[in-house]
Amino acid sequence: MKDFYNEELKDIYKELDTSVYGLSSVEAKKRMQKYGKNELNRQEQDSLLKILFGELFSPMEIILLIAIIFSIIIGEYVDAVTLIIIVAVDVFIGTFEEWKAKKDVSSLINMIKVKSNVVRDGKEVEIDSSELVIGDIIFLTSGDKISADARIIECHNFQVDESSLTGESIGILKNNDTIKKDTILSERFNMIYAGTNVITGRCMAVVTGTSINTEIGKIADQVSNTKEEKSPLTIRIDKFVKQISILIVSIAFLLTIILVLKNYDIGKIIINVIALSVSAMPEGLALALTMALTIASKKMYKKNVIVKNLNSVESLGSCTVIATDKTGTLTVNEQTARKILLKNGEEYDVTGTGYNDNGEVTSNNNDKIDLAKEIAFLGYINNEAHLKKEKNKWNYFGDTIDIALLSLAKKLKIDNKPKIIETIPYESENQYSAVFYEKDGKLYCTVKGALEKVMYYSEVSDEYKKHNDYLTSNGYRVIAFANGVVSDTNIENVKDLDYVGMIGFIDPIRTDVKKSIKLCHKAGIKVIMITGDHPLTAGAIAKDLELITDDKEVATGVDVQNHRKQSDAEFDRFISCVKVFSRVTPLDKLEIVNSLKRQGEFVAVTGDGVNDAPAIKSANIGISMGSGTDVAKESASMIINNDNFTSIVDGVREGRTAYNNIRKIVLFLLSCGFAEVSFFIFSILFGFDIPLVAIQLLWLNIVTDGLQDIALSFEKTENDVMYTPPRSSKESLFSKDLVTEILIIGITISIVVFGTWIYLVNNNYDLAFSRSVIMMLMVFIQNINVLNCISEKNSIFKIKLLKHPFVLFTIIGSILLQLLFPSMPFTAKALKVVPLSFETCLLTFMISLIVILVFEIYKYSLNNKW
Repeated sequence: MKDFYNEELKDIYKELDTSVYGLSSVEAKKRMQKYGKNELNRQEQDSLLKILFGELFSPMEIILLIAIIFSIIIGEYVDAVTLIIIVAVDVFIGTFEEWKAKKDVSSLINMIKVKSNVVRDGKEVEIDSSELVIGDIIFLTSGDKISADARIIECHNFQVDESSLTGESIGILKNNDTIKKDTILSERFNMIYAGTNVITGRCMAVVTGTSINTEIGKIADQVSNTKEEKSPLTIRIDKFVKQISILIVSIAFLLTIILVLKNYDIGKIIINVIALSVSAMPEGLALALTMALTIASKKMYKKNVIVKNLNSVESLGSCTVIATDKTGTLTVNEQTARKILLKNGEEYDVTGTGYNDNGEVTSNNNDKIDLAKEIAFLGYINNEAHLKKEKNKWNYFGDTIDIALLSLAKKLKIDNKPKIIETIPYESENQYSAVFYEKDGKLYCTVKGALEKVMYYSEVSDEYKKHNDYLTSNGYRVIAFANGVVSDTNIENVKDLDYVGMIGFIDPIRTDVKKSIKLCHKAGIKVIMITGDHPLTAGAIAKDLELITDDKEVATGVDVQNHRKQSDAEFDRFISCVKVFSRVTPLDKLEIVNSLKRQGEFVAVTGDGVNDAPAIKSANIGISMGSGTDVAKESASMIINNDNFTSIVDGVREGRTAYNNIRKIVLFLLSCGFAEVSFFIFSILFGFDIPLVAIQLLWLNIVTDGLQDIALSFEKTENDVMYTPPRSSKESLFSKDLVTEILIIGITISIVVFGTWIYLVNNNYDLAFSRSVIMMLMVFIQNINVLNCISEKNSIFKIKLLKHPFVLFTIIGSILLQLLFPSMPFTAKALKVVPLSFETCLLTFMISLIVILVFEIYKYSLNNKW
């Protein structure tokens, strides 16, 4: 694509075969057929059926389908039906939640048709923006959305919000001057770009790029070709399924060999091996995992975080770096007056945030507040914006600084305008505005603008220049004011106005963002800022947020590009030392993210603009703002509906909680499964009868694994979840600490159960009675084990169990079922058990408490505290 900003208008007309009189309808139609409509291709959303099949044929579900087939083979139809129900519920919940999330995202994407005013057949007409073609002459005014890239022909006080494309938080003044070659995008003042918005003024321009040939189109194309990262949970579950499959097959093979050597009947061997394999399989994990993610996604939704894919829930909890945009995420994206410095040296602070009347003006000399009112009054009358509260909502339009001045006036209760005689609107060429007004029978003139412009109309000392430098160096945008009596309304005759002072404006940080960043640091998460704003502005905000303490931690896009020419190792070293990146291009941001990933970081990238989309797509977890562009939303894994960084931190908390709950479920299921397999094998190896027959093993599966694992998925956030470093995204579900916990609990259970079995057999108790005791012990001990799994670190005696009603309900319900079924002839016969006395049940219960004692000792040794 040619650099039209670098060409003369006459050459552009010739190249595009157009003129100021526009195109004919016939020619426009031909170009439409040749280049296509002016719209970007949207990502095709997966159909409900595709999502369903994706859930059904996930690795965990495939294992359960195999378990169903095995259950049918050995004639355990009840267990098969149970597994079918588990699979059906799991697939339904997963499909519904993912489909609903995608629908929520689609509803956020703005589908409203934008209209454009163009010249066709020599007349100005309104057309759908999708019908714009290269060579069209378009007209734009305040509030219009720009739908194509275009070169400005002529403009008047034309200011554009390009934050969605460049990240620049303040409006950009445009002109029609030819610009030198290799000028960066944010400084091409004679160009306008699709996806941006007109703030003030009017413009006529010639369309130079549509659809995929626009700047936004090129970024969208780059995004579509960027590979999407797998979530850590997806990787962990895939690995876990392989590990558990190999483990179960190995156990089945080992058990088969042992039973063959013990001369067991081949039929019994098959039935018992399959029954034990099914029993050892954590079939409840798939449903419990889905429930844990679903619950977390619901909590996230209530905190304004929309998750597009359930696995992304845990991804956010795994992040080690959050690379965040500044404008609109850390800040409110509303310029606000913060400092007033007057001619006499008086300094005032202004509180409040955004375009409203909340806040006040304060000074050490409160009796001199009228001096602040004077400069605020001048900003109020020398103003072209609108700010008004209607139906409890603040409505505004116009230049951002003008709106901020109206907000300042409202804080000081200024609402009376004098008689305005004449106004000189702000012009990009002049860079000042002026108002002539009557007061006390005299004619006054007030001028506002950059200090160097105001100096032309008043005498400004070096001291005031220091004030200007002080504010500018701290990231403020500075507007100076002069005022005085004049003889007429000819601006050429205005020379000796009194310099009044200056006001410093800044895009203020959002409430609670500083607190959220501190929480991230406590959680071991590095926060970096990547913005298109000026380095001084970005640095000032970063210092205010306590992101940085030294200006050396701030780098520009030029710095990034210079270091990129070096080796990857050198570039990565540079990136690791910087926390604020300013004036960056979309490619710069992408390279920064890729560098962080190379360094082993798990990167979450936030943004709202088209310029953020490539980095969002490339990140381990991409996060778009709800008010962001369609391209950003479609590239992201989740969307922050209220644009607030604090919601991201809330999402991290819920993601960590979800993963912790998944670990609790795995700990519970595998420790119990390991115990069942262990004491079964011990019994055979030491020449004892099989402790439990197939139907009893499968019944245990139902009564001890049926709801307990689901109950653990509802566990609330533990207090210390944000005070520990993130787990490695490469960590397996079978992590070292989790395997240790599984072995401690599993071995304890197997020793207790096997010891009880030896005692019963050696004392010649009836086989049916002995198996009934073992079944009851297993029900007690596995339900007691649920209490162990409520927290891997905190003592059960420090946990208020009444705050875990679902867990208590499932424990009590399972135990009551086990007490009830042996007392009913039909179920007792089916399970091959006999009723047990109260004394036997009580003794069995007391024995089961050993598992609590052992794990409490482990927790104490781990934390050195109860």
